[in-house]
Amino acid sequence: MYARAIAQCTEAVRTMETYLDKADRFAHAKKFDVAVLLSTRLAPDMGGLLYQIQSACDYLKGGAAWLSGQQPPRHEDNEQTLEDARARIRKTIEFVESVAADRYDGAANQVVKVSWVPGKLSGENYLLQIVIPNVYFHVAMAYAILRTNGVDVGKRDFIGPIDAFDV
Repeated sequence: MYARAIAQCTEAVRTMETYLDKADRFAHAKKFDVAVLLSTRLAPDMGGLLYQIQSACDYLKGGAAWLSGQQPPRHEDNEQTLEDARARIRKTIEFVESVAADRYDGAANQVVKVSWVPGKLSGENYLLQIVIPNVYFHVAMAYAILRTNGVDVGKRDFIGPIDAFDV
């Protein structure tokens, strides 16, 4: 269950590269600097697009690390460009995909401490109450920021690829 849940969250984070590709094309077509979108936010008290990307990546790599008994790699929050954001997504996915599925065998028994949560969490509660909702929240906010600003992202971009087969 843990490896599959992390794999699903990985695909959600991976979809943000599609968002960035579309944002880049949109800015080019409208003749403005795409960096404008990177700092755009939906409300004055929320983080901008780059923050949403960083946060989705942080929850994903944290989930993969803590649930597999490891320390998460540290990524500085110093991204400023579209390429920096893409690199952040890619290095996060590279780390997560380097964790072998069997490393999650004891995930339910992991004890995780999250700085903003009083007390400790079981691996299961950490996955279900922190990792999954936060990854999807930040991916959805990145989507919403771009959609609100006219970038042609749609539901299919949010969902990502579907593994279908012919019957």
